[in-house]
Amino acid sequence: MRSTNNSFADDGFAWDGSRKNYRPRRSLRIAEDSPSRLLRTAQSARCDFCGNPTEWYQRPGNTAVPLHPVELPAGSVPPGERWHVSSGVAHASHDGSAWCRVRHHALCPAGAAGNRSPLLEEMCRALALNSRRLQEAGLFTPRPEQPVQAAPNVPVRPVVRIIGARYLAPGPLEGLQCVARTRARRRCCLPVLDPEALPGTWRLELVDPLLRPGDGHLPTDPDVMTLYDLTGLPYAEQMRWRAQRCTAHVTVRGAADSAPIAWEPFDPVRHRLYIRDRLPDPSLRGPDPGGGPG
Repeated sequence: MRSTNNSFADDGFAWDGSRKNYRPRRSLRIAEDSPSRLLRTAQSARCDFCGNPTEWYQRPGNTAVPLHPVELPAGSVPPGERWHVSSGVAHASHDGSAWCRVRHHALCPAGAAGNRSPLLEEMCRALALNSRRLQEAGLFTPRPEQPVQAAPNVPVRPVVRIIGARYLAPGPLEGLQCVARTRARRRCCLPVLDPEALPGTWRLELVDPLLRPGDGHLPTDPDVMTLYDLTGLPYAEQMRWRAQRCTAHVTVRGAADSAPIAWEPFDPVRHRLYIRDRLPDPSLRGPDPGGGPG
């Protein structure tokens, strides 16, 4: 005999009282041998300049890159623009498959128009149309380029030396936020710069360490730059800075990242607007730029 009672069907339950289409919730975890500490749910974001969705992936060198969320036919993408993802890490090469990924910068309508292929140009126009719709609906406001402060001795985005490599910070060191994911599934609100931890040293260093004054090379503008040096700190402390972790999460084993690491490898050509040739505080004096380590 078939029952005509549909009370369960109206509130999402089957005739036997079980829930319809119920899937048990599973917590996301990071494997111990994973080269990336960024959770899949933390990779989705929107471009600050066009408002279109992107996916952040770690790449070799502990840096992050935003990729377009949709795979494209590899034959329609120039070889130099092809990316592939392996074990959560993005590689600037092709893996031989019929599909590939593309950096968002190659499609961003707010960026400079380069020599795009017909497919990339068509997708750029579609993203520009979507960006315009978001702005007209009041759902997105483009972020202007970060202005350079007038004071020549205050870095807007300081250059930091960590384990022998130079990185450009996303902003003032006091505002560098930890990227660890808390137990409440939120991003940690503590800063990386801990007043109770060992500090770095502000110093002056040659912009190009391979060129020394008096070698007959063409001088740059300027020759020296302000740099926050961490090489005098213990190795574990430098690794904490490079992982963008606070002192509370540096020892937490298996803790995932809730946001991509914001360090950017320093390039004296692309980042010349952020080069400063004076120390933030005249009382802080570093070693002579001509004799210091390169």
